[in-house]
Amino acid sequence: MLYSELCGERVSRLGFGAMRLPVLPDGTIDEPQTYRMVDLAMQNGVNYFDTAFPYHGGLSEVVIGKALSRYPRQSYLLATKYPGHQFASNYDPKGVFEEQLQKCGVDYFDFYLLHNVCESSLPIYTDPKWGIIDYFVAQKKAGRIKHLGFSSHARPETLETFLDQYDKQLDFCQIQLNWLDWSLQEGKRKYELLMQRNVPIIVMEPLRGGKLLQLTENELELLRAARPDETAAGWGFRFLTGLDNVRVVLSGMSASEQMAQNIETFSVSKPLSRAETDLLFAIAEGKKNAVPCTACRYCTAGCPMELDIPMLIAAYNDCKFASSFTVPMQMDALEESKRPSACIGCGACAAICPQHIDIPSVMDAFADLLTKRPKWAEVCRERELAERRRKGELV
Repeated sequence: MLYSELCGERVSRLGFGAMRLPVLPDGTIDEPQTYRMVDLAMQNGVNYFDTAFPYHGGLSEVVIGKALSRYPRQSYLLATKYPGHQFASNYDPKGVFEEQLQKCGVDYFDFYLLHNVCESSLPIYTDPKWGIIDYFVAQKKAGRIKHLGFSSHARPETLETFLDQYDKQLDFCQIQLNWLDWSLQEGKRKYELLMQRNVPIIVMEPLRGGKLLQLTENELELLRAARPDETAAGWGFRFLTGLDNVRVVLSGMSASEQMAQNIETFSVSKPLSRAETDLLFAIAEGKKNAVPCTACRYCTAGCPMELDIPMLIAAYNDCKFASSFTVPMQMDALEESKRPSACIGCGACAAICPQHIDIPSVMDAFADLLTKRPKWAEVCRERELAERRRKGELV
């Protein structure tokens, strides 16, 4: 197993992400299978386990805690997260934290994260009314959290705003990063921002939930010609392990076979060459099926609605590629007057666009796409109600 250093800890480069645990036909977690996967991980040197309060309806923490309880506490590193990214009527960091310790059966967490600091959750995390960050900083001082950090699906500007205020209190950051999102979600800018600030990175969604395994036969032939024995997953992982500031790559494995294959990949270092990385980027460009915006921003000067057109087009390209909560969540955080539906179709932007993009049509298509996906606030309200029912607070 390959290892790196993260916050003074020796961590396996492969981390077990517990968001997609194996499930039975009724949707409940397959505990015996999960135990076997944890055993396989521990036997082969994987020591980083990542869960979160809302995963699997709140039961991921319970099952992972039970599976790990069979091993000495010092033999593994356990990470979980506080759900401040979910819209709720009340935020109780103390109550949630105490429940998480109990569910996981531990006295402390090795790594604890503010879950998804983004455009919509930033006001929640920074609101003194809730005292969320202050509470967890205090728990770190008390030794109940060894290392405090945050995860984020935010745009680079939001990430920078948050770090300007809190990077002295936070030890690490977890971001979505892969060879497609290096450009599609401005992953390169996020990586470089964190690198400049000496904030170590944990990677989530290294294969975009499996989407980067769904390659065309032509794309697979190109990869096989360069590396005959490498899997599509291996290409994705090796891209990330070649980035100096990436310390752990989380994989949301749901079968022992996936665990075994990933352990094999992470057992030896085989960094990509510059030509191999460029090959991935070329495939990425072909997969995006993107509106060819270069973000020159000529269009923004004449927009009567003052829309951030390049940002909206980038979000549209991301939304078109695959179903994701990230883009609707970002759009929900915008004022109504700044969303794609606010476009009045005047055409001033299209008239000046060097790429000759029919921008009003793109804004109309994006607005229509968003109406077909649930709003993030509605998703969060449903989750809050489900959690209250689970606790018996609602009948």
